[in-house]
Formats: sequence, C-alpha cells, structure tokens
Amino acid sequence: MNRALALPTGPLADASLSLAQTSESSPIADHSIRSFLFARLLAEHEGCLDDAAYDEGLLFAACVLHDLGLGNLAPGKARFEVEGADLAASLLTDHGIAATDVDRVWEAIALHSSLGIADRRGLLTYLTHKGVFIDAGRNTDSLAAQLPQVYAAYPRPAGDRSIVDAIVEHAARSEAAAPPYSIAAELLRQSRAEA
Repeated sequence: MNRALALPTGPLADASLSLAQTSESSPIADHSIRSFLFARLLAEHEGCLDDAAYDEGLLFAACVLHDLGLGNLAPGKARFEVEGADLAASLLTDHGIAATDVDRVWEAIALHSSLGIADRRGLLTYLTHKGVFIDAGRNTDSLAAQLPQVYAAYPRPAGDRSIVDAIVEHAARSEAAAPPYSIAAELLRQSRAEA
C-alpha cells in the first residue's frame, strides 16, 4: 500500500480504529481516518516528522477518535468534543499509555474544533485540528496534489451531512451539550430555524 494511505498498526491503533468504526457512522469514521491521513501529510509537508513532539501513534489516536462524542457511546451531557476526549482518554489509559500522553490526546480532541486556539497548543493538537479542517475543505492548498488519492481510498459521499447532523443530534440532548457560542449551539440554532 502507498505510504500516504498506510494506517498505523498495533494494539492501540487497532483498538482506536475499531472503537471509531463500531461506535460512529461509517461516514464519520471515514472522516476521522482522512483527518489522520491529512494530518500526517501536513506534518511531512511542514517538516515535522522528525520533531521530538511528533508521535504518529498518538496522532492516529487523536484523529481517529476525535469524533467519538458523535457516536453511540456519548451520553450527551457535555460538549461532543469533551465527551469524545473523555472516551478516548479511557481507551488510552486502558492500553497503558502514560498519563502525560493521554492528556495530550485529550487536549487535541477537546480542542479539535477550536479555531484560533488549537494551532497554539502544541504539535499534536495543531496537527489534529488541521487534519480535521483539511478534510472539511479548509487550508487544502499545501496538500492539493495528495487530496485525490486520500478521497479515492476513503470517499466522502456527495452532499454528506453526517457530521453536521450528528452534532445537532448530540446538541439537542442537553443544554450542556450545546453551550452558548459553541459550534454545536450554532448548528442546533440553524437546524431549529430551518425546521
């Protein structure tokens, strides 16, 4: 397989991928995989692969697990980003990952949707955030040549609204799931206005 499309393997990587694929819809799980592939391509493009802070195993976990809060394991009692971070931290802890690394992954997931913040919180959080938003169509110029091969391997259905719909569904569960001015609150507001 092409290196650009190869996914990490091993107990944590396998468990991370399995948890995402069994608790999230297929389009959301595929988004999470694409987010990792884009994050790693960006790290390569920006010369970060040899950086002491770069850890591909943690990057894979952060990206693949970043939307666990939109899956069937999230109770809807807090922001989807936080619930996903908590679920991911539990998985990493169960796999014996050091507490400092668990905290780094938790932060990367909790802040993955935080424009203007995530890119200032260390390499793992930066790359996770950028990978997610590259898949959402933002800041794609530096990877334009590689986008087609990633989308060929993990296609995004035309007109896919699965992430937006899942955020709205999660946000509607409780006030705490959609605090004022959050992405969830805004998408919930828009959804109710359209109804």
